[in-house]
Amino acid sequence: MEIRIKELSKYYYSDGKTIKALDNISLTIPGNRIFTLLGPSGCGKTTLLRCIVGLETPDSGEIIIGDEIVWCGKKGINVPTEKRGLAMVFQTYAIWPHMNVYNNVAYPLQIKNVPNEEIRKRVEKTLRFVKLEGFEKRPATNISGGQQQRVALARALIAEPKVILFDEPLSNLDAKLREETRKELRNFLSELKITAVYVTHDQIEALALSDIIAVMNSGYIVEIGSPRQIYFNATHQFVADFIGRANLIKAIVKSQQENHTIVDSELGTFICQKRDFPVGSKVILCIRPEFIYLKGDKVSEEQNIITGQIENLIFIGEAYEGEISIGNERLMIKIESESSLKKDDTANFVVSAEHCLLVLD
Repeated sequence: MEIRIKELSKYYYSDGKTIKALDNISLTIPGNRIFTLLGPSGCGKTTLLRCIVGLETPDSGEIIIGDEIVWCGKKGINVPTEKRGLAMVFQTYAIWPHMNVYNNVAYPLQIKNVPNEEIRKRVEKTLRFVKLEGFEKRPATNISGGQQQRVALARALIAEPKVILFDEPLSNLDAKLREETRKELRNFLSELKITAVYVTHDQIEALALSDIIAVMNSGYIVEIGSPRQIYFNATHQFVADFIGRANLIKAIVKSQQENHTIVDSELGTFICQKRDFPVGSKVILCIRPEFIYLKGDKVSEEQNIITGQIENLIFIGEAYEGEISIGNERLMIKIESESSLKKDDTANFVVSAEHCLLVLD
């Protein structure tokens, strides 16, 4: 089920000031894909989600789900939340503590007066799908956080919605459980072939779960793409910096070659992946720490050599993380755990052109 957002705006008013929560957003969310709204706190992602589901009223624009306009200010259309064919999983799960697992999941069908035998079959099927068969009689608060999250998912799925929306549903889990649940959720949603709109501020979560990511900031969409596109080929500095960790160095385009763009920077002249910026343009050279390698015996023509002094190194198990200084610049690095380098050592590093990304200043 496709969702189309047309010129959607939402304002809040506080202390005499107007705050743009959504700034004239136009967006198409394709059907049967996992579409993630990613951005820092206050960027408008949850407001957009709540407008789609009908929990917030926009100030202007249009929302279309499938072939139906569910909200349009000009036409005076506002389809109630319960008639939009959507389901939502909240950050707090919204599990009813006085009910057992069965009744929590069955509730959307019970309020529609679905026959008891039909409810029993669908609850059984849905709990089996989310791997909670046998938990029917358990009090909902006497199961783990990950299991509660699956109860919330089961309750959202049982009504067979057109679209399911998630508002940071894993943020209350500890790191290990969050990783495990993330994998399960990705498998569940892929198997269902359902349109999912997912809100998070967690970059790793977005990269791991999504088919498509829309990065938001200050109420507007900065960039949209697949996880690989967003990570490796961002166009804007904000996106390159927000997704993962990045060294950002000011540079000026020196020349254009057939397959590469050459820039001058504080680190010297760098061969970068091709970007069609005019010669003389001010750009930002983005280099991720994990793509700065210790120099070996051979260096290709498409590699850039950096000589730097180790400022600090921290052992994190699978690698060392630290910084090197090159003149007035400091670069974050991530090198293999077997390295014998230590603080104050000077070493040569290489960065390939394909991992030197140029983005807009």
